[in-house]
Amino acid sequence: MITPGQTVGPFFGQALPYDGDNELVPPGRADAIRLHGAVYDGEGTPIPDALVEIWQADADGAVPRETGSLHRDGWTFTGWGRCQTDRTGHYSFTTVLPGPTEAGPTQAGPTQEGPGSAAPFFAVVVFARGLLDRLFTRAYLPGHPANAGDPLLASLSEEERATLVATPDATGLRFDIRLQGEGETVFLQHR
Repeated sequence: MITPGQTVGPFFGQALPYDGDNELVPPGRADAIRLHGAVYDGEGTPIPDALVEIWQADADGAVPRETGSLHRDGWTFTGWGRCQTDRTGHYSFTTVLPGPTEAGPTQAGPTQEGPGSAAPFFAVVVFARGLLDRLFTRAYLPGHPANAGDPLLASLSEEERATLVATPDATGLRFDIRLQGEGETVFLQHR
């Protein structure tokens, strides 16, 4: 029997979301911030059935090693969250600003290392219809002094860099993801 070809899914709505998946910290926590945005296709149309995951260090730059990422207990920070986009392509996480995870160039010069001087970022993974595999990118903090020395950001043109830096807004940090076309987000290869 011949059947038409199609990509697999998306089956995100039934299998992957869970209670508290987008709340890495409780919304009322004193240092909680909102990371949000929309996922767009190549024509600039919002994708209503994408899935966005973030992985991040805590505010001190420590990469969490806690087990039980699917269990939200209100105080254990696992550094991982997942959010399905709504009908307008929008996603939103409640989390904390990540700290630098490694040493980087200090004010004294590029050959002298200092603790906590590398650019902090959110690692972002996108699943969406039409994709046979996930996409990897980063969302850097706007205006962070270490951004200027980050090797990835330094390797990109100004227009490309702009696709990897979140923008502050009235409700937190906004990071829109464009899968292709004008203003396409820079995506990374992951081995």
